[in-house]
Amino acid sequence: MTGNGIVQIVLYLGVLLLLTKPLGVYMARVYEGEPFGLGRLLGPVELLFYKLCGIRPDEEMDWKQYTMSVLFFSAAGLLVLYLLQRLQGILPLNPQKFSGVSSDSSFNTAVSFVTNTNWQGYGGELTMSYLTQMAGLAVQNFVSAATGMAVLVALIRGFKRQSAQTIGNFWIDLTRSTLYILLPLSLIWSLLLVSQGVVQTFSEYKNATLTQAITFDKPKLDEKGSPIKDASGNPVTEKTEIKEQVIPLGPAASQIAIKQLGTNGGGFFNVNSAHPLENPTPLANFLEVLAILLIPAALCITFGRMVGDKRQGWALLAAMFVVFVTLTLLCVWSEQQGNPRFAAMGIDQTASGSQPGGNMEGKEVRFGVVNSALWAVATTSASNGSVNSMHDSYTPLGGLYPMFLMQMGEVIFGGVGSGLYGLLVFAIITVFVAGLMVGRTPEYLGKKIEIFEMKMAALVILIPPSVVKIGTAIAVLTSAGVAGIANPGPHGFSEILYAFSSAGNNNGSAFAGLSANTPFYNTMLGLVMFFARFWTIIPVLAIAGSLAAKKKVPAGLGTLPTHTPLFVTFLIGVVVIVGALAFMPSLALGPVAEHLMSGK
Repeated sequence: MTGNGIVQIVLYLGVLLLLTKPLGVYMARVYEGEPFGLGRLLGPVELLFYKLCGIRPDEEMDWKQYTMSVLFFSAAGLLVLYLLQRLQGILPLNPQKFSGVSSDSSFNTAVSFVTNTNWQGYGGELTMSYLTQMAGLAVQNFVSAATGMAVLVALIRGFKRQSAQTIGNFWIDLTRSTLYILLPLSLIWSLLLVSQGVVQTFSEYKNATLTQAITFDKPKLDEKGSPIKDASGNPVTEKTEIKEQVIPLGPAASQIAIKQLGTNGGGFFNVNSAHPLENPTPLANFLEVLAILLIPAALCITFGRMVGDKRQGWALLAAMFVVFVTLTLLCVWSEQQGNPRFAAMGIDQTASGSQPGGNMEGKEVRFGVVNSALWAVATTSASNGSVNSMHDSYTPLGGLYPMFLMQMGEVIFGGVGSGLYGLLVFAIITVFVAGLMVGRTPEYLGKKIEIFEMKMAALVILIPPSVVKIGTAIAVLTSAGVAGIANPGPHGFSEILYAFSSAGNNNGSAFAGLSANTPFYNTMLGLVMFFARFWTIIPVLAIAGSLAAKKKVPAGLGTLPTHTPLFVTFLIGVVVIVGALAFMPSLALGPVAEHLMSGK
């Protein structure tokens, strides 16, 4: 790795750590009702909202009521977003006159954004009206992220409270997450992105005349949009000349800000954060990738302050950083080795002199290998899903690391809220294993971990890999699933495995080589996203309710300290081993096999 690459990574990690503590402290004050700067300004807005919606701030919920509120709110959001897409052809703010979206695509997108996954099987600038983008997708970017944060806060209260039957009020947690955290940060980031040239307008798309016309052979399509083939099975083409280019516009900056900060990831444009109007400069790229990890990292500090032991939050943050830095360096190194197939053809992959260029296929020249690999690891560790390069073009091992980050359960940073409550479940499993080793009842933060908590924790870690592997198996065994593969062999299998890993772990990124906008994939991936999100939220809230009802026990000689380097190492081991046991056979059939076949 070059010195320049090291500086870029160190600068990124340094700025992230610098911002983590103040934001984490601020969020703890928001959730605990302590004085904070925006409380005086936005407090009347919060109280007015409660009055209009009939919410009583002094009333709390038990875990079952909290869960039903989460499910009801998410179901209502899913229905509204589905209808917005289906009816957008007759709704306003549609300057391009886009028609309604198909039923299967609408279902997939509605589930995707409500579950904070933001998997997209469509091209944003070719499919969605401005109204759908703003009132549907952008709104869900806020509230789906706030839902994950609310569930995390409920779990934290479970650790903090004693002999309590309630874990808070979902509607208050949702409102405060949105009003005091996500909205202010999104406003700041939107202004910063607009200053870098990210588009924010309601104007219609513009046409630009090319300085030189482009002529190419365009495949003919039938009425269903499928390529027409001749008697020999070859595609029928026609000469096409392009003299103008359509430049898509829209209110993009505001949606990009929340898509990154809320670890949503859905792109306003089809090529996501590789688009020059969505991510135009290296500074814009830095701001966006910084936003991806900012809140998930800061929530660790929030956790430590809320449970009354700051060391606990720093320990969890340390575990995240160790895995993240390790896989970032491995991914950068793999990509800088270049593509062995290009080397076999005598193609020089060095940038200049002794400075390595590496595998630049599918990457923007203005970002290069380091910024592309850093983004790939950040977005798949944070359950974000946005991309500034095409993961399908990565080397086999370069594509393995982002895929494995998702398959570990999206707990290395993970989604806002969901990543940390997933890691806390792994922490519960870690102290349980440690308790078995010393022959004592396992304890975490003064709460005994017993049969009920372990049953719920087992569901949290087993459901996502189960739905991922079941979905992958169905796809590779059916003609509809195989039809979407762009590449044969292990790489084609990797495309399918990556898609279901992304959906099952609420990430949303794609290998970009799978044709997934079909009834089969829209339906299958939608179901996987739904079950993986809500079948884990329910047991997490059940754990919160169970822990809140318990009394704290004093630490004894057999209690495992959960703030030490030993515990951090133990926790990392449990996370990695669980992910490896669940997916190593699948990875061996995909990226590992492809790497061995490449001859390098």
